Amino acid sequence: MEYTQLGRTGLKVSRLVLGTMNFGPQTDEADSHAIMDAALGAGLNFFDTANVYGWGENKGRTEEIIGNWFAKGGERRDKVVLATKVYANMAAEGDAWPNHDKLSAVNIRRSVDASLKRLRTDHIDLYQFHHIDRATPFEEIWQAIDTLVQQGKILYAGSSNFPGYKIAQANEVAARRGSFGLVSEQCLYNLAERRAEMEVLPAAQEYGLGVIPWSPLHGGLLGGVIKKEVEGGRRAGGRAADSLADPAVRAQIQAYEDLLDKHGIEPGEAALAWLLTRPGVTGPIVGPRTAEQLDSALRAVELDLGEELLTALDEIFPGPGPSPEAFAW
Repeated sequence: MEYTQLGRTGLKVSRLVLGTMNFGPQTDEADSHAIMDAALGAGLNFFDTANVYGWGENKGRTEEIIGNWFAKGGERRDKVVLATKVYANMAAEGDAWPNHDKLSAVNIRRSVDASLKRLRTDHIDLYQFHHIDRATPFEEIWQAIDTLVQQGKILYAGSSNFPGYKIAQANEVAARRGSFGLVSEQCLYNLAERRAEMEVLPAAQEYGLGVIPWSPLHGGLLGGVIKKEVEGGRRAGGRAADSLADPAVRAQIQAYEDLLDKHGIEPGEAALAWLLTRPGVTGPIVGPRTAEQLDSALRAVELDLGEELLTALDEIFPGPGPSPEAFAW
């Protein structure tokens, strides 16, 4: 496994991030524990979750599964860089009250204590804002975060789904307060969705944030979806199915799969390896439902795409170009 520092911090993390969103809803606790053991055994030390994972009536379930895994001992907690998120309403279904969501100081305090209890740990390494909160000033947010850092409950703060200007605003307010500010941004970024290159990635690099792309396979679209459909009769679902309904997108994905077939490379592994070549990217989030999917993701770390293939991928999936040239002159 390769490691890098998370943004401008001294924290060393693996170039792949284990996403846990499937733990609970699609992968039972025993299999989830087996996947985490395999990931740790392969040197993958960066685990990402969120307080809301588990969804619906089972909100918080994913954190509980991770907490039960930590409780098995074997230095599991000490070896893991643990990231979770705050924003979603965590009140019981049908019992929503004010102040049980978003980024008020009240909800941040309540949410971090609840996550610590579910995760069965005394601290969270990276506490991430799952979305922007338009109603809460960053002065209040940083006051709450600084208190948690002083209490030893969290070590670093990160953002998720922030536009570039909010990354700048958050860290300018932090600088005025003498706070450390955001150290990471978790955003939608992959070969098929490159808009983050216009504003989000440049802002993250300017302020020293590590970029953690989510949905690196774009909902399965970049994972060999057409080949699976042809060979196994397994039709795409969700975002991939919606995208393939567009003839232009289908032709683009077919060209992508044909290119990689010519090079003898699995599409999903190539999509992950491409992200690892992008400036400012710490590592993509992989969300395996099975041990086999984890094995495939791990192979991407050792995959060298080469300049010729990278150029060909850019031709199939051209980026938007830098800002402001992408939309101005």
